[in-house]
Amino acid sequence: MSSTPERAESRQPLDYVALARRIGHWARQLGFDRTGIADTDLQDAESHLMNWLDEGRHGGMEYMAAHGRKRSRPELLVPGTIRVICVCMSYWPDDPALPPEKVLGTSDIGYVARYALGRDYHKILRRRLQRLADRIEDETGLFGYRAFTDSAPVLEKPLAEKAGLGWIGKHTNVIDKTAGSWFFLGELYTDLPLPVDDPAENHCGTCRACIDACPTGAIVAPYQLDARRCISYLTIEFQGSIPESLRPSMGNRIFGCDDCQAICPWNRFAQFTDQGDFSPRAVVTDRKLAWFASWSEDDFNRHTIGSAIRRTGYEGLLRNVAVALGNAVTSMSVRRSIGGLVHHPSALVREHAKWAKSRHPRA
Repeated sequence: MSSTPERAESRQPLDYVALARRIGHWARQLGFDRTGIADTDLQDAESHLMNWLDEGRHGGMEYMAAHGRKRSRPELLVPGTIRVICVCMSYWPDDPALPPEKVLGTSDIGYVARYALGRDYHKILRRRLQRLADRIEDETGLFGYRAFTDSAPVLEKPLAEKAGLGWIGKHTNVIDKTAGSWFFLGELYTDLPLPVDDPAENHCGTCRACIDACPTGAIVAPYQLDARRCISYLTIEFQGSIPESLRPSMGNRIFGCDDCQAICPWNRFAQFTDQGDFSPRAVVTDRKLAWFASWSEDDFNRHTIGSAIRRTGYEGLLRNVAVALGNAVTSMSVRRSIGGLVHHPSALVREHAKWAKSRHPRA
């Protein structure tokens, strides 16, 4: 729950420099790895967003254009906002069995983006941000704020860059040279006139590892992503039939893709998470494609409670599994799983399963 910005009129004078330092301390106590403060000037990011939308690179994500300029002008979304407190929290698990390349090299295992192996981060970060706001309010009295975690029209990556949490890399993810990129972002929009931090400097240099590693060529140029070709978009956001030309490049990725992050040299410095909520769940971590293919809708609902995987929906997940089965090394188990999906009640699942079947002709 947020206080109203109008409360600022009766606020007592505060030492905002000291308050900013305390906010960073309180955030660390709440499990956030780093904190920074940005102003609301996002003119450059707004131009980039509008060009991206004009080129249709958002695909079917109509919500990216639905809020006008509220996404790039925080004060339009939350009146009275003059600062944004940005935080990040690592999710990279300290488990040697989880390197992406190990799973991607085993074609009959379903690859799930590493961020989705634990509990859904949205509620976790929102609760921590609310506790941070409560702690600030104990110090300042009522103030205007609103918490976000990838849940509203917010340009969180440009804000994180302005707040010094990292720079936006050529793959369009935020990178920190001391912590890599395996972290979630969160924001508190606020009317407190806090001092702002220096923006992060870009350290990508001439490196193009992420561009070359993208399986579908979705990073069409440095700092330019075409979501219509991105496996994360295709397996999570996109609800329709995946273009056949892209299916072979998806491999065994059934929910998201980490290739551009996994190849990034700066992730040699990635920080392991100490948050138990992000510990991988055995029910979805590196399981056989046959396991996922056998799920009923009740199984899906039960196994994805509190998981980001639920976002793709039951039919969407089986569609993705069908594509992965089509890309797997031929085996009796693979053929049997495809055979079950070919007769699935969902036309979307059946269509992808028939494609998968065509990839495994009998000798």
